[in-house]
Amino acid sequence: MSEHQSNAYAQAGVDTAAGDLAVELMKSAVARTHGPEVIGGVGGFAGLFDASALLSYKRPLLASSTDGVGTKVAIAQAIDKHDTIGQDLVAMVVDDIVVVGAKPLVMTDYIACGKVVPERIASIVRGIAEACEATGTALVGGETAEHPGLLGPDDYDVAGAAVGVVEADDLLSPDRVRDGDIVIAMGASGLHSNGFSLVRHILAGRDILYTDHSADLGASYGEALLEPTALYTGPLLRVLENPELAGAIHSLSHVTGGGIAANLARVLPVGSWVELDRQTWSPLPVFRHLADLGGHTLESLEGAWNLGVGMFAVVEAERAASVSAALAAEGLKVWQAGVISTSARDFAGFEQGAKGVNGGAVRLVGDYAN
Repeated sequence: MSEHQSNAYAQAGVDTAAGDLAVELMKSAVARTHGPEVIGGVGGFAGLFDASALLSYKRPLLASSTDGVGTKVAIAQAIDKHDTIGQDLVAMVVDDIVVVGAKPLVMTDYIACGKVVPERIASIVRGIAEACEATGTALVGGETAEHPGLLGPDDYDVAGAAVGVVEADDLLSPDRVRDGDIVIAMGASGLHSNGFSLVRHILAGRDILYTDHSADLGASYGEALLEPTALYTGPLLRVLENPELAGAIHSLSHVTGGGIAANLARVLPVGSWVELDRQTWSPLPVFRHLADLGGHTLESLEGAWNLGVGMFAVVEAERAASVSAALAAEGLKVWQAGVISTSARDFAGFEQGAKGVNGGAVRLVGDYAN
């Protein structure tokens, strides 16, 4: 682009030099996600990945996922803290891929902003790259788009997409689930990246600022709410690849939008059911505090927030204890939350499938532990 063209674009509010600087600031973090399979490095029109390793698969199935972080970005913008949003994005995308038993291969990201602030964009992308590195995912491309007039100077949104692979014979699905399987819950790090419209509504109704300190949370509201989404992909893949536990995990559920029961119901077969015992876990303090502020019961929020459960595994009963031990050894908090049944019963009060999936039936019972 000539200097004359560049000046004209700058007058319209688009700073291509700032975009180039942002790329320079993030290059080293992105490069750390690249193994020998990545060809061409950073900056090409398309990311290239050598897929010849897939030749060793008998029937490789490609798994893809795309997502964003939602209105959680408004909190990052409000307190000018942008180094955790990237992990949220990777978790929301890649942890959906591992649900089918797939290993993530590549990811791309997209950031739309009102004004490119190189340090801010680089901070976001470094977070994405670090989470990709932790999950074994190559960050092979991305785009930063400056939209002056559409977004404010400090506004931005992030999205991403990833592709993974799983051997067809190893695909996790509701078809594998059997009567008597154990439902293992895996602890969440916080709100993750769902239900923030409700969070923002509650705080606005109490005139609470994100910079205000909360004694209950031991931090400012903004800092507590930006706790990054837990990454489950690495631990789950290592357990799935453990020869002694081969086939023990029948299905996985990532607890995201739609709540606890609905997300688990999506990975259960039609006709099966489970009652999740609330007494088996205590919701994290952030959930209790926000519920009190909004005048809500915890039970009424089960369709909006994860309440401390980030992932479920439906596991063969005979090896459930071994799977739990392996997940715990990976640093995850785990507990048995229920037992799958296929016996006939009335499904009144149960959640049955979600998001177009006609799955099993799930409901929560009892009271939460203190």
